[in-house]
Amino acid sequence: MFDFQKLEVYKKSKVFYTDCKLVLSGKQVERYVVDQLQRAAFSVILNIAEGSGKFSKPDRKNYFITARASVFECVATIDVLYDEKQMLLAEFDKLMLQADELSKMLFVMIKNLDIK
Repeated sequence: MFDFQKLEVYKKSKVFYTDCKLVLSGKQVERYVVDQLQRAAFSVILNIAEGSGKFSKPDRKNYFITARASVFECVATIDVLYDEKQMLLAEFDKLMLQADELSKMLFVMIKNLDIK
């Protein structure tokens, strides 16, 4: 097992990705929107993994910043989908809670890498 696979933020990002896919399955959402949300959610996972493999703090920090930005991209997409009545309130709330938790966890990881 790789070290990044033990990280709680990595595990939670995988669940978030899966939940995003599940919420959209079977719904009449434009293909480009589905693709964008799935790519952004997958980007969170990949950037956490890749950043964990970097040796320097600035390199790790940049990947974690990108992962957090991808969470924000997911939130914007989810927000628009909810406004367009493409998901239920319960689905929206669940994804937003997960995104908020990921954002906070990544923020702490980023701050812990600040060079002092």
